[in-house]
Amino acid sequence: MSSHASSYISPTWPAPSSVRAYVSTRIGGVSSVPFDSLNLGLHVQDDPAAVQQNRQLFASYIDMPDSMTWLNQVHGTDVACLPCESLPDSADAAVSSFANQVCAVLTADCLPVFFCNQAGTQVAVAHAGWRGLCTGVLESTLTQFDEKDGVMVWLGPAIGPNAFEVGDEVREAFMSVISDAEAAFKPADEAGKWLGDLYLLAKQRLVAAGITQIYGGDYCTFTDEERFYSYRRDGKTGRMASVIWIAE
Repeated sequence: MSSHASSYISPTWPAPSSVRAYVSTRIGGVSSVPFDSLNLGLHVQDDPAAVQQNRQLFASYIDMPDSMTWLNQVHGTDVACLPCESLPDSADAAVSSFANQVCAVLTADCLPVFFCNQAGTQVAVAHAGWRGLCTGVLESTLTQFDEKDGVMVWLGPAIGPNAFEVGDEVREAFMSVISDAEAAFKPADEAGKWLGDLYLLAKQRLVAAGITQIYGGDYCTFTDEERFYSYRRDGKTGRMASVIWIAE
């Protein structure tokens, strides 16, 4: 493993030793401002050559297999089952039961959600912005597991509950699909605005789906500018990658 420990975060969860999971930070790459420095997103107007170098650097930092599949994320609920002969036109989650097959999503405020079963034979990661979270991307990911019993989840770095300001329509959308969602919103300073807790909303959906082993949920991409990209904070910015695979 590389000594570039500041370039990634490892989940704190009781996953089997065969499961490898990491989230990149913005530290340790070659991109220039405003993408400084480990930007892994090709779609944000960064220099493509720098992004490709960053992807190679990140892979070397975590000893990642050469099987990365980058998804076309659209804030939806479709799940790509990897490996596959034909990648879906769009997907916001990836799942695999094959060794050394990397599943990945890109984020910069949205919530990356990691999944694995107790045996370490199935893994997944989902990109959960508020739209995907509300319409069921986590539930769609869970349906790909052979058994939900024993599935554990880690909630990675996302915008925190004191920074995610939304309008009435977002609060009402969640309250229309889960009764407890009201507890995840508190009034903001401006009338008609709310501060939403993505972590709590995710936990509510997971618990309702029968998941009891839920970890993480203690970061804020918006306030931790040194480590994380934040689209809400900066607009033009880079992306972090959340990756998971089963090691042989």
